[in-house]
Amino acid sequence: MHYQWASYVPVAERRRKAATEMAKLAKKGQTISPVRIEGRAIATTVWGKAWCANLEAYSDYANRLPRGRTYVRNGSVVDLQIAPGRIEARVSGSSIYRATVTVTALPKLRWEMLVADCAGGIDSLVELLQGRFSKGVMERLCRQGDGLFPTPKEINLDCSCPDGAYMCKHVAAVLYGVGDRLDHQPELLFTLRRVAATDLLAKAGAGLATNATAPSADRTLAADDVGALFGLEMDQPEPEPFKPPVPVARAKPKPARTPRDPASRLLGVLRKRGSFDNAAAREATGLDAVSVRPLLQRLVAEGHARIVGQKRGTRYVAT
Repeated sequence: MHYQWASYVPVAERRRKAATEMAKLAKKGQTISPVRIEGRAIATTVWGKAWCANLEAYSDYANRLPRGRTYVRNGSVVDLQIAPGRIEARVSGSSIYRATVTVTALPKLRWEMLVADCAGGIDSLVELLQGRFSKGVMERLCRQGDGLFPTPKEINLDCSCPDGAYMCKHVAAVLYGVGDRLDHQPELLFTLRRVAATDLLAKAGAGLATNATAPSADRTLAADDVGALFGLEMDQPEPEPFKPPVPVARAKPKPARTPRDPASRLLGVLRKRGSFDNAAAREATGLDAVSVRPLLQRLVAEGHARIVGQKRGTRYVAT
């Protein structure tokens, strides 16, 4: 099948069209979960960085991943959903493309060996999801071939775009988007591989599984150590540029309000209400009958009101 390559669409225009399309889907009840990268680093936590490092460690992906980094950073992954064994995403390009990544379930024997090797190294679910455990445990979890992270042979890629390459830039952006998502929801890695994170706990029991006590310093793996596990230089957040303090402008004193002319105030009330009688005019101005009468006569003389005679008294109607 021959595809006609679409003409280039500027990023701003792609974002506008994608936002419109996603809004339509949201109105239909679909949950939309875009990937938003803050700063230069795609991932900043242990789990997010480990996912990205695992991808970059395989030569199969080396040529196509850079374009994916650009796409995910500029907000092109407008929706990303992670389910057991499957990643579904929409990526904004010349059109909105559908990208699907399927990941095989972690083999039972491999998972059991991994759990056995990590026994005693993880004390709580909180500690696990925060990546707060020893470097040795992380090395075992990330070990290529028999660790928790998938190999290229365990990943199948598909995209609706016309690019015939096995990994197009849209799929590459989705894979990096998973790294960002794991920064915020690391439990989704275990969902994707169809294993239970609680199997890695040293002991059973609900109380232990939710223990939030932080481990000692020698049992804490910093996110910066992840690149060393894979022999890679990971993306680092760019330092914030120096911004000189902005001088605070002194607020100018507000000019004193000039007392409003009683006739103008009376006209405003008349236009708002449409009509009123003498009693309502006195109430609106706070004036007595003697003082308000010339004001009413002035409104009539200037053409702002006309008099309507009624049995119960004179009524003034706005003109």
